[in-house]
Amino acid sequence: MRTALFPGTFDPFHNGHLEIVETAAKLFDHLVVAPMRNPQKGSPLFTLDERKEMIADAVAHLPNVTLASFSSLVVDLAREVGADVIVKGLRVVSDFESELQQAQMNKAVSGYETLFIPCSGESTFIASKYVRDFAHYGGADRIGSMVPEPVLKMLGSKFPGSGRR
Repeated sequence: MRTALFPGTFDPFHNGHLEIVETAAKLFDHLVVAPMRNPQKGSPLFTLDERKEMIADAVAHLPNVTLASFSSLVVDLAREVGADVIVKGLRVVSDFESELQQAQMNKAVSGYETLFIPCSGESTFIASKYVRDFAHYGGADRIGSMVPEPVLKMLGSKFPGSGRR
């Protein structure tokens, strides 16, 4: 059984993330999606439990996807869940630059390979940062096509007007 680990902040989980999950779920027998706390990204909008709930609801149609959260090194979680590979999504070239360095570091310290999965052109512009900004500044009713329904509902609990599509 081949297992992959897809770690990320996912604050919030959006359709670009979902696309990577659906692709990886086709490629591997088991995919573990792992939201994490990234101190470099400031205070999160959603707690880890809220992110896990949103992701679980958004990927419920994929029977080979499970969730785990962590606050340790990605390579330690990969070993813990029995992952064969780490999966990372790429939107644009600038994503590749930082992700490649992380992949090389992970390989050097643990032997884990990283598989990069590019998202489609329809998702390249979607970033959690922009989803949060639109929701925060009153444009939440315009981002419904960019996030799964469970995420839109959770945004609605944080910002008025976020629950509409």
